Order: sequence, then C-alpha cells, then structure tokens
Amino acid sequence: MKRLFSLIADYIRETDKIMLLLVFAASSFGCIAVLSATAHTGGLGEFITQVIAMFGGLGVAIVISNINYKTFQKYWFLAAAAGLIPVLLTFFIGFAPEGTDDKAWLLLPGGMSFQPAELMKICFIITFSAHLAKVQKKINKILYLLPVLLHGAFPVLLIHAQGDDGTALVFAAMFICMLFSAGLKLRYFAAAGVMLVMAAPIVYFFLLNEDQKARIFSIFNPETNLQGIGYQQWMGRIALANGGITGQGLFKGELTQSQGIPEGHNDFIFVSIGEELGMLGCLAVLILLSAICFRCIRVARHSEDEAGMYIAVGMFAMLFTQTLINLGMCLSVLPVIGITLPFFSAGGSSLLCLMCGVGITVSVHKHRNSGTIYLHEY
Repeated sequence: MKRLFSLIADYIRETDKIMLLLVFAASSFGCIAVLSATAHTGGLGEFITQVIAMFGGLGVAIVISNINYKTFQKYWFLAAAAGLIPVLLTFFIGFAPEGTDDKAWLLLPGGMSFQPAELMKICFIITFSAHLAKVQKKINKILYLLPVLLHGAFPVLLIHAQGDDGTALVFAAMFICMLFSAGLKLRYFAAAGVMLVMAAPIVYFFLLNEDQKARIFSIFNPETNLQGIGYQQWMGRIALANGGITGQGLFKGELTQSQGIPEGHNDFIFVSIGEELGMLGCLAVLILLSAICFRCIRVARHSEDEAGMYIAVGMFAMLFTQTLINLGMCLSVLPVIGITLPFFSAGGSSLLCLMCGVGITVSVHKHRNSGTIYLHEY
C-alpha cells in the first residue's frame, strides 16, 4: 500500500497537472454546451455519450501518460497499422451520416459511429515524430528529406481521396509545423509556397467541384444563397448577434433551441455557445483552447529530446489548426468544411482520440526527467 501511495505521489509530482485540469475544464464546458444545444431533441443521448467519452478519455489519457512516449515511437509500425487500416476500410464499408456526403465513418455496434481519421491524426503524430527523430540533423539532405515528404503527404492525399478535405488540411498543417520544428530550412518552405500559389488557379478551376466553389464564393456573398450553401453561416451570424455580451442564457437560445442552427451541437457549437452565453462565453472557450495550445508548446520546449518535442508540436498543430478553421467557419471568414471544435463539439470517438493525444503529450512532460531518482526507491 505504501508503494502504491508513493507511485501516486510520483505521478502527481511529475505529471502536467495544469494540462489535465485545462482539458477537464474544456471538455466539461463542452458537455454542458452539447446538453443545451441538443435540449430541443428531448433526449440525452449526445450528452451522455460526451460525458462517458470525457471521463473514459481522461482515464485513458492518464494510463497513456504513464507509458514512456519512446515506447510508442519504438513500436511506430503498430501505430501506423492502427491509424491506416480503419481509414482504408471506409473505402469499402464506410458510410456518410445525415448531413454529410463523405463516406468517412464506420458503423459500430449499438448504432454508434467512428471517424477513423481522428485516430489517424494521433497515430500520424507518433509515426512522423519517430521518423523525424531518426533523421534529425540530416533532414535538409535530399536523400533523407524525400522519404519524410512522402510520409507527410501520404495521409493528406489519402484523406483527400476519402473526400474529407477539411481533415486533409489539418494533416497538412501538422506535417508543416512538425517539419518546421525539425529544422527544415526556410528555402524549402518558400519554394513550396511559390508552387502552391502557382497551383491555386489550377486547383480552383479544374479540381474543385461546384459545391466546393460555391462554399468559397458564399464567404463573400452569403446572401446570394441563403436557402442553400450560405444558410448555415448566415444563421450563425444571426445567432452570434443574438448573444450580445452575456447571451440569452443556457437552454434559452432562440435559434439554438429551435434547431435554427444546423449542426449547432457539432461543427457550429461555438455559435450555440455565443448565442446562449454571449461574447463572454466565447471568450472563455478561446481562453481554454489557447491555454491548452500554450501548454503543448511549453511541453515541446522542455522536452527531454527532439522526439518528444515533435510529439508536442504535432499535438499543438492539430488543436490550433482545428480551432482556427472551426472559428473561421463559425465567423463566416472561411468556408464550411466540416471541422469540429476540439473538446467542445459533440462526438464521443473524436473526444476519446483527442484524449489519447493529450495522454501522449503529458507523457512527454512526465518523462522529461526520466533519470530522476527518488529516495523511496531505496
């Protein structure tokens, strides 16, 4: 028993308590927001799923954080299989939930669903960080850089082929940020930027379908298609305006409680929070997510080695990019591309995968002093 208490004391001493508290606060806030945003349905299914995922995910995060992150990188091939196989299955047995047109989900027993790309993000952080740690200082040599680029491009192209360009964009951001943290010279980023600018017209006129073009166009003129593409963002604007400074109150949002906000519990949960809790509620969301991103950067800075730093940077990139895109969607400055708000949007499997990422990041923090010896060990 004494040994158990000593282990618990060591964990509390070494773990990133602030990160875990911030994640708990954000996901708790998210559970309350989901409960309010789905109150009009008369059921508690989404809320119960979110609560179970929150507590279960925190438990998983604590377990994972006790495992040295180097172990995950050592068995990177298992992470690769865990991330890749479910995504490949969506090309054969995937389905598109109501309101979406991408067969990027798998049906689970009990009527539940799972989006494998969420797990693949965490697995990519593990495999790509292991790859970068292996090449380290040689990354600017073409012989080593080309396999790294292929590694990073593969999930982007695979998820694009799946039809989920929003998630493909998140993978691309993770890829770029992790490359930057690995010390890739700026001339490579500059060259890639020039090529992207040159390719943009080709992508727009020959690769984007009419629906994607309409979503981009609706940002500048949402009033032209209020009954179609522009409807969701237009209603989002009205809901945010309804909220004012302090909001209309939980379970009292005019549009939130009348199903006036499409996906108000999921992609547009920020809008629902804005209507019911006002600008102050939105500010609380931003503070929590910013603090979590800051902790990821702090973990990266204090990591024991480059491998741990790459993991924390990858987690930061994922959270920051998803938050930025989701807020851009809700504020009508970016097209709607189906990106959820981390820790807040409804989705049990998504929240569980996020918690796995948190666990690995906390592991980097916890094992930064892996050589520390405590007196009770003797």
